[in-house]
Amino acid sequence: MSTTPVSLAEYLDAEYSPDREYVDGEILERNVGKRPHSRVQSNFDRFLQNRYPNIYVWPEQRVRTSPTRIRIPDICVTLEDPESDTFEAAPLICVEILSPGDDMSRTIEKLEEYAAMGVTHTWLVDTRRRKAFSYVNGCLQEITTGELRAGEMFISLREVFDRL
Repeated sequence: MSTTPVSLAEYLDAEYSPDREYVDGEILERNVGKRPHSRVQSNFDRFLQNRYPNIYVWPEQRVRTSPTRIRIPDICVTLEDPESDTFEAAPLICVEILSPGDDMSRTIEKLEEYAAMGVTHTWLVDTRRRKAFSYVNGCLQEITTGELRAGEMFISLREVFDRL
């Protein structure tokens, strides 16, 4: 099945509900998370915002990972407000939360893009197994310390999975 490529300008002018990613001229649907996904996403927002009032926590924000790709991490964190609808600079943190139906190969591809654009901390959260991973040097490393850390910032896995 062939698709007609869409220009980046056309993608940026359009509105999608839920929002979609742009990859090399194709508009890709994202799996919409169910309750566990939504709860974990909310927990990241709540706990990080409450603990670190000087950071910015962005759920489902467009991030340009390359000239021809725009991804939408489930959560991203910046130290300042980029004041743009599509972030061009690398966030400090990008979080992907697995949803039923997510393809692991495509998820890893996103993590690679975040790392390549300079995201310092890239995390993958598996709500079904209640595990979290850090993507470092091309490898997923399970978090065994009980908390996800970004320098002095942290969120405990207990907080990540709170009320799940």
